[in-house]
Amino acid sequence: MRKDIEARNRRMMEMLHARAAKLTRGESLTPPIVNAAKYALPGDPDHAFPYGRFDNPTWQSLEAAIGALEDAETVCFPSGMAAVTAAIMAALKPKAKVLLPSDGYYTVRVLMDEFFRQHDIEVTEVATADMDRHDLSAYDLVWLETPSNPGLDTCDIAAIAEHTHAAGGLVCVDNTTATPLLQPTLDLGADLTVSSDTKALAGHSDVLFGHVSARNGDLIERVRQWRKLSGSTPGPAEAYLAYRGLMTLEVRLERMCANAMALANLFYTHPAVQAVRFPGLADDPSYATATKQMAQPGFVIGLSFADKATAERFITECPAIFAATSFGGVQTSGERRARWGDDVAEGYVRLSVGCEPRDALMSAISETLDTL
Repeated sequence: MRKDIEARNRRMMEMLHARAAKLTRGESLTPPIVNAAKYALPGDPDHAFPYGRFDNPTWQSLEAAIGALEDAETVCFPSGMAAVTAAIMAALKPKAKVLLPSDGYYTVRVLMDEFFRQHDIEVTEVATADMDRHDLSAYDLVWLETPSNPGLDTCDIAAIAEHTHAAGGLVCVDNTTATPLLQPTLDLGADLTVSSDTKALAGHSDVLFGHVSARNGDLIERVRQWRKLSGSTPGPAEAYLAYRGLMTLEVRLERMCANAMALANLFYTHPAVQAVRFPGLADDPSYATATKQMAQPGFVIGLSFADKATAERFITECPAIFAATSFGGVQTSGERRARWGDDVAEGYVRLSVGCEPRDALMSAISETLDTL
């Protein structure tokens, strides 16, 4: 455990100083926003910046910072789903067999159904909690999302990676909920990791962004080639916003995780809440696995209320909860996930805990619970 903490702290230092260490006198500590479609390119086009779709200095600064945190080469994208698509395109060939979590982010399943099945991609869906027991020998790609969104189930990344690799397959982990700071998926054996940096990594609810990281040079080169050829390129201003948010990731997560733990205990004992899902609670089904592979149990809590109306009242009447989809922002936010068709009860609320002062946050939520 001490070695894990030391590695995490080292990567945080490298991330914070990834750009600073390369600067010469008079250069800006923050990366400049380079709005460029054209670069000077006389002679042969053998240059890092031949054209705006190929690369950009602002992207490079962000990729170096995230890459230090992932301890891996990183390619950035204009959204989490753009990153997901790139990882899938890099990993799969026609007629490949893919294992997906049936309870993960639903848009990945829709993408597979509407676009990848037409290329004879065979998709099998299994619940995250059942992944550890599933036969993994038949798949070219095993896609994991742990903790799952929105149910917060977990699976053993290291064990699944070992079994998948033994059968010749690849493992990709959607690490959006945990971030590389709380869960080092590549250290645990994943071949690729993807993230919607729109969420906690950028953290200010003001930018769509995503990234893919891998330690396999051939895989990450295919990811980069997909970005260049598909045109799935982020804007430099968006890259700057993601970079700015990344610089405070650790301090935000510390507050968010501490607040979440306190709230989870409040919900656990309050009569208005029928059930709580949070990997930090000792009797939660995800506790054992999360404790083994995560530095902290995260900042997302699942709450079950008696019915849809009670859940909606909790969200809309609490002054400390912003009613919105997405998660990972500075403000605590919540939504009733059944409205999107997720396989959860009508009264299930996904609560993303923010950075508010703990006592004030606890009071506002407790007072609202008392009225339900």
